[in-house]
Amino acid sequence: MKIYGDGNSGNCLKVKWVCDDLALPYTWIEVDTLNRETRTPEFLALNSAGQVPMVQFDDGRTLAQSNAIIRYLARGSDLIPADDFAAAKMDEWLFWEQYSHEPYVAVCRFQMRYLGKPASDLDPDKVRRGYAALARMEQELAVTPFLVDGGFSLADVSLLAYTRLAHEGGFELDAYPAIRRWIGSCEQRLRLPPAP
Repeated sequence: MKIYGDGNSGNCLKVKWVCDDLALPYTWIEVDTLNRETRTPEFLALNSAGQVPMVQFDDGRTLAQSNAIIRYLARGSDLIPADDFAAAKMDEWLFWEQYSHEPYVAVCRFQMRYLGKPASDLDPDKVRRGYAALARMEQELAVTPFLVDGGFSLADVSLLAYTRLAHEGGFELDAYPAIRRWIGSCEQRLRLPPAP
């Protein structure tokens, strides 16, 4: 299995973390998205959407979209709850992450870290919606150790990717003790060093 990914992307790191956690063998192929390596004819022949992460399996089939990839790779593992309703709640968080968290927290991080924008130049609506996402997570994590009742799941992997780096997008986590506790628990579970 080949993982085409940008090591600076939380969406790509999700896939790596799941493979590492489940001891799935893979070859990481670094793709520099800032230099438009996802727009080459060779890459577009594999994924016409021109996005990473993308996985290419030994039989040549490819799969894109981070949460679809991790959902596929983790089938049958303890990263997906055995209870059908709990698994559906996990999926609820996966969909929410891409619609209500990543477009704000990750985009602000990208603009500050990679485009060099100061926090004062960020779109105020993106900042407001990023904080709204963090507040929803804080509310949930104040009463449960992980996002889905029953333990650590792909929901935690998915939301950890950009939440642990939210400070790089100007989001202060001091007022979110449950999130900070959860980040530490997830990093420990995945054997990751603490976020810089």
